[in-house]
Amino acid sequence: MKSLMLFLQSVLTDVGTLCCVSTSRDLETITARVKHEGLSFLTITLPSYGKDFERSLDLGYVADEMFLGFKTYEASGLPRLFEGFLQQVFDFGTGRLLDEPSIDAIFAVRQLTLLFGKIELECSDERKRAAIDSYVECEKDMDALLWGLSDAQLRDFRRVSELLWRDIFTDLEHMLEACEVVPRFSGGSTADKLSGNRKYDGINSWPELAQSIFPWEENLYNTAVSARADRPRAFSHLSVGDRSMHILEPGTETPVKVVLVPKTMKTPRVIAMEPTCMQFMQQGLLRAFSQVVQANDSARALVGWQSQEPNRSLARSASRSGKLATLDLSEASDRVSNLLVIKMFGPYRLLAEAVQAVRSNTADVPGHGVLRLAKYASMGSALTFPLESLVFMTIVFLGIEQELNRPLTKAAVKRLLHQVRTFGDDIIVPTRYTRSVIGSLEAYGLKVNTRKSFWTGKFRESCGGDYYDGEDVTVTRCRALFPTSRSQVPELVSTVALRNLLYKAGLWNAVRFLDEKLEGLIPFPAVEETSPVLGKFSFLGHQTDGWNSDLQRPFVRGAVLRPVLPTSRLDGYGALLKFFLTRGDSDIASEVEMDLEHGGRPVVVDIKLRKACPF
Repeated sequence: MKSLMLFLQSVLTDVGTLCCVSTSRDLETITARVKHEGLSFLTITLPSYGKDFERSLDLGYVADEMFLGFKTYEASGLPRLFEGFLQQVFDFGTGRLLDEPSIDAIFAVRQLTLLFGKIELECSDERKRAAIDSYVECEKDMDALLWGLSDAQLRDFRRVSELLWRDIFTDLEHMLEACEVVPRFSGGSTADKLSGNRKYDGINSWPELAQSIFPWEENLYNTAVSARADRPRAFSHLSVGDRSMHILEPGTETPVKVVLVPKTMKTPRVIAMEPTCMQFMQQGLLRAFSQVVQANDSARALVGWQSQEPNRSLARSASRSGKLATLDLSEASDRVSNLLVIKMFGPYRLLAEAVQAVRSNTADVPGHGVLRLAKYASMGSALTFPLESLVFMTIVFLGIEQELNRPLTKAAVKRLLHQVRTFGDDIIVPTRYTRSVIGSLEAYGLKVNTRKSFWTGKFRESCGGDYYDGEDVTVTRCRALFPTSRSQVPELVSTVALRNLLYKAGLWNAVRFLDEKLEGLIPFPAVEETSPVLGKFSFLGHQTDGWNSDLQRPFVRGAVLRPVLPTSRLDGYGALLKFFLTRGDSDIASEVEMDLEHGGRPVVVDIKLRKACPF
């Protein structure tokens, strides 16, 4: 706690100097409240202040319900904390936004209030239970939505979906017909606890629903030859060579395992671990979806899940012009009804079958047992992000169509390209359609987070980029507690990244504070960002400690990460399968990809002090 407070003091000094503001009273107030309320003041209460500040920027004035929990001035409703900065943004007599507020002061308030908002710490058991209860309640909402949507709504949804996605869905259908969708394994945890190389030979059950699209004989046993037309539809156990498979009838598949992972002190992140066989097939479909979207100009302009830059660029221009709104959804992944997914893919038999075949129907929820799911998938499925992007965009255009008061056409969609876009739950739409789009999203069971949605003022936020009147006011966030020893490798890596971001932001006192802390634990030389060494970025360039005559390049002494992979031996058909799935275009797999002795994510990441290239 003391270290965090000293760090906050250094940031306070930096932004105070930037805005020519005395911050001594602010520091006294923060110190008193942290002493009384603990770490939650920094991680929950201050970020709430920051969100109210953003909302006030968007509204153009301070509303009555803003800044609860802080002492405020009666006339304006503005808080006394950070008063010196707020005076450069708002009129303290009326609480209204100044005609030309200080961009530096806007950045300063956001930096101070949001600095610790995303720090990954365990939250209380009560908050964990609340997160699980919220997951279950959300599922009940999705179940109710099955009966709440009218036939007309579902017909409209399918019609607009067909208008938007016909080309990419047709391409995907052709890929499935030609058996060009190749499943792949990922490094994530699974419900059946298979990890590393064990995934290549450890799967012993397969859903019957997947057999017609992804037959296990062809995807897990690479020497098998079987004709799709001759494949039996009713079976409980199949064997090929020396490998056998238990075929799971519909309703008997392994449920996803719902778990909590650290996110913030306010709430944990709820994710679901998929069975290995589902994860395997989902990765193949994800790759196929990515390929067809990237190859289609219209689809690539509307949705994306590989680069956040298009959303950020639109948000920046929107903050100046005011022509575009940035919308954010709450519980986005958990509110995509499977009914909508079924309707979206209805006309495409193989694609519809494939998308449903790789979907887990049930979830094992702590304290609630196994529940049947009405949502398509929880966060954790490889298809959650792409499918939610497609569903959200379809609903957005339904809202636009309602505002236009006429059916959408291809020409109308084309005119809106580069004005409408989704990256998961980060949505951008023309401001004039905002109200109808929000109404449409809510009509289909989604929740718009109005505290993180902006359309009336000059502040916009999307995909981690924050802008006011065309100026970048993105803040740097502390993601982890500071390390106290060299063995705390994740904390070291996070702190080095934080230091370098603060350096680029010009917060020199904060940089010096972190430099002293890091230099007490590891050698901390100046290196380029591409160097393997954990070091400091500098506009003055990198340092060198000598010359490597063998490699004919300079070297620097520093700390280099050394991941320790778990032992996971693989041979036989599993090894052959790994070769076929991981080989590159040249048909020569890399040494790391084809490691048959180790596999999976590192069990620990160690640090080794050695000589390495500084660039």
